[in-house]
Amino acid sequence: MGNLDSHLHVALACGGTGGHIFPGLATAEVLHARGHTITLWLAGKDIEAEAVGDRPWTMYTVPAKGFEGGWKKAPGILLGLMRAKKISRAYMRQDVPDVLLGMGSYACTGPVSAALKLGVPVVLHEANAVPGKAVAYFASRATRVAASFEATRHALKNKARLDMTGLPLRAELSAAARMPRSPREAGDPFRILCMGGSRGARGLNQIVRRAVRDLHGREPNIFITHLSGREDVEEVRTCYEKAGVPHRVAAFEHDMASVYRETDLAVCRAGAATCAELSVFGIPALLVPYPFAARNHQFANAEEFSRLNAADVIEERDLEVGWLADYFEGCIHTPERLERMRVNLRRRGGDHAAERLADLVQEAAADG
Repeated sequence: MGNLDSHLHVALACGGTGGHIFPGLATAEVLHARGHTITLWLAGKDIEAEAVGDRPWTMYTVPAKGFEGGWKKAPGILLGLMRAKKISRAYMRQDVPDVLLGMGSYACTGPVSAALKLGVPVVLHEANAVPGKAVAYFASRATRVAASFEATRHALKNKARLDMTGLPLRAELSAAARMPRSPREAGDPFRILCMGGSRGARGLNQIVRRAVRDLHGREPNIFITHLSGREDVEEVRTCYEKAGVPHRVAAFEHDMASVYRETDLAVCRAGAATCAELSVFGIPALLVPYPFAARNHQFANAEEFSRLNAADVIEERDLEVGWLADYFEGCIHTPERLERMRVNLRRRGGDHAAERLADLVQEAAADG
């Protein structure tokens, strides 16, 4: 094995969506702080420029599209991926990295293919329990594969070695999660958090607001933070105002650390980032997986949490107002059960995921 402390040129393919770029940037920050040179490989999406900001790293943009729109668009998508491979290889020959970290998604296909062709060690990270197409395809040729869910180990049967790193979170979230939680005082309201993802979730919003309204008639000492997405914000806020429910309703929230630190119970989707954040903050949750997620990966994520007794799970088609109001009431009166969930979430770990993934990148470069 080589010297883990030597200076490295790390290529990072993390373009496409926020679920790939934010964990990638969190890992890049750790590697950069250790003195390594970072090169970003992106796909030209708007969210990428906003996320990267003014970081002084070299960036290559290789346009790519995912497998959307059915088989009719498949030939065009495949041609686009072949073009991305060709462009990536031309760029990478001029600036060969010591190691490449691919965060999954279609956007990493070109850079990962180029790295493998040039003999560059490749580390892949899979955020969800069910591997995406890119990770599944390249796993057998990667130097190391990292994952956030134990279930990924069984899904990638062609890759014997899998490292559980967790999903890297933004530095401010990780730091806030390490701070001790303030103890509940007598008379404090039971605080519920509802969030359906970056664009909200209309069905979830409707059921939760009605259930919370009904709950308030039985348990008035509650507070709801409802992140509804832009389309439903006024409707949700009006519902709580008319019912006299103490609330904070917003389309989205920039300071999630503060919200998590005061939450007693969350009702939310089961995306990889949400699951990682629930874990590090120790937030008990009722997970309602997005029913149309690719490969039903949100349900697989939620299943692992359920198996660990770290969350409850219900499919959206089974979610009813009366049942949910009763569920909330039961949680209020069984704090010991919620505490067991918090303990199990903490055991799952993940609060040093960026550091662990950065270690893996350095080890792969040394082994390569």
